[in-house]
Amino acid sequence: MLTPRLVLAFRPEVPGLNGSCSCLPPLLPLDLKPGVSESLISSAARFMWRLPGRAALRGVRSVVEQRSPAEATTHEAVRAMERAVVRCVPSEPKLSLSFALADGSHKNMQRDQSEPLGRALSRIATNALKGHAKVAAAKKSRKNRAHSSGGAACAATGSEPAATCEPVVKLYYREEAVAEDVLNVDAWQDGAVLQIGDVKYKVERNPPAFTELQLPRYIMAGFPVCPKLGLEFGDPASSVFRWYKEVKPGAAEPGDSGLASSSHSLQSSAWIETGVDERVYTPCNADIGLRLKLHCTPGNGQRFGPSRELESVCPVEAGPGTCTFDHRHLYTKKVTEDSFIRTVSYNILADTYAQTEFSRTVLYPYCAPYALELDYRQNLIQKELTGYNADLICLQEVDRAVFSDSLVPALEAFGLEGVFRIKQHEGLATFYRKSKFRLLSQHDISFQEALKSDPLHKELLEKLALNPLAQEKVLQRSSVLQISVLQSTTDSSKKICVANTHLYWHPKGGYIRLIQMAAALVHIRHVSCDLYPGIPVIFCGDFNSTPSTGMYHFVINGSVPEDHEDWASNGEEERCGMSLTHCFKLKSACGEPAYTNYVGGFHGCLDYIFIDLNALEVEQVIPLPSHEEVTTHQALPSVSHPSDHIALVCDLKWK
Repeated sequence: MLTPRLVLAFRPEVPGLNGSCSCLPPLLPLDLKPGVSESLISSAARFMWRLPGRAALRGVRSVVEQRSPAEATTHEAVRAMERAVVRCVPSEPKLSLSFALADGSHKNMQRDQSEPLGRALSRIATNALKGHAKVAAAKKSRKNRAHSSGGAACAATGSEPAATCEPVVKLYYREEAVAEDVLNVDAWQDGAVLQIGDVKYKVERNPPAFTELQLPRYIMAGFPVCPKLGLEFGDPASSVFRWYKEVKPGAAEPGDSGLASSSHSLQSSAWIETGVDERVYTPCNADIGLRLKLHCTPGNGQRFGPSRELESVCPVEAGPGTCTFDHRHLYTKKVTEDSFIRTVSYNILADTYAQTEFSRTVLYPYCAPYALELDYRQNLIQKELTGYNADLICLQEVDRAVFSDSLVPALEAFGLEGVFRIKQHEGLATFYRKSKFRLLSQHDISFQEALKSDPLHKELLEKLALNPLAQEKVLQRSSVLQISVLQSTTDSSKKICVANTHLYWHPKGGYIRLIQMAAALVHIRHVSCDLYPGIPVIFCGDFNSTPSTGMYHFVINGSVPEDHEDWASNGEEERCGMSLTHCFKLKSACGEPAYTNYVGGFHGCLDYIFIDLNALEVEQVIPLPSHEEVTTHQALPSVSHPSDHIALVCDLKWK
């Protein structure tokens, strides 16, 4: 006999995928007899929400179906299937197994991959027995309380619970039991079924999973919130994200009446959806004072892994108002076309320097202490960099943790990928737009190591050795050069050599910077002429040299004489005059601004984007902030600017 049923079918919403896609979790039906109350429907929906591994639910749809009792049994079996997640990596000696027991506890087991399956099943049985014992004890306790309230007459009719027996534990693959002498590494296959007593678990081997998930501590209205993600067996582009915000006590949730808005009632009453289902969320002024929550489900394009949720520690705070870069973003609203390369060079001020007592009291005494804190500055740096929609970003003074925890998540979410080179306490980072470039190779060097051991620099070292004191000073410096060779994704014949550096900083170190630049250009020539003949060069950095210095003269003119005054920048004792030349035809793409560094005691142009005039030309230079914007809070950094330097931004064009 066919019985009419009301079926509620739930499915996670996956942006960009239609309902017929095979990689979506299946619809999960729930039978309800005609005449069922709306409260029961709501309860059923809440039950479905708690099923492990389900992505965020947006809606509920109901259909009337007719099916046989046999079909009903099959559907009940599917509905009852729990999830057992197995992580098994060939390079590791153990595998992990994760599942929920009858008492609601979650078990995470580590077993040797080379162990026979039987031992693992025996251990699972022991754990399950403990779980069953807890459930039985809880039932007995509830029963005793009921008897106590019901009087002695009720107690006399009760009976003791039966002794708990160890549950049967089996592993099946393709409906056949897996032999207990099979090794764990081979036994726990994707799609296998683990049975513990009456409960069945579908085995998911190496599903996409988050290894790390973290929200920034400091969140401001108008600034993008970029969660730090660690993903295994998945990728962010195939994962599902949904943002929620807190509801203040007493505030009414929008559309909280009727079944059509069940997605809100499925959540805790303290949260409502923001409507944003992307990795990055930018809070608005209406979010100020509210905490945020992120629900995310890892995916890899074929399937999804267990979902996770995290809440922000602090509520959204008000932003600083207009920032120095807001007006600049009006020129960079869109990513450039393929024939252009928007390039950024920026010293972002390393946290290791910003947090010293010297910085707070001597270098930047005018800057509010909270504005020097990394959590605050990261918000400004992320918003500034993502707003430029750049194709290449070369950064200096990048802390290793800032690179991995802040810059990579933020810029990756906007289509950029990055590489890092440590110097000593901080380093260099180069990011490139993945839709336009792919990384062919890296050729980073430490100047001191290259001078001492690389035959390319033998002639330069011999000249330097004529003054041992100067040589010692040069070889003490930890400065590095980062070189990335990129290839166009649309035209494989187009390659480019992107160099990034931060030269020695001391005001009297002019001759040291000359030697470092000479070594840099020799190495760049080796990459762009010997390894990849004829590819153009973009050379970015904080060169700690104004346009009047020998270093700048050397780069722009192709040579520097041995009698240039910078050879004696630290006195005649360290004079190491030598004549230097290079083969490139370079130009400062952003010209010679009045300053790119503005602090209380100094301002001047120290940063440049040098380009190869044989292959590249400047399309436009993004205007720097006005002097009024820079000095609104006296100098840099400030509450509206995260660094003591100003980013250089320009659009370059292939010739």
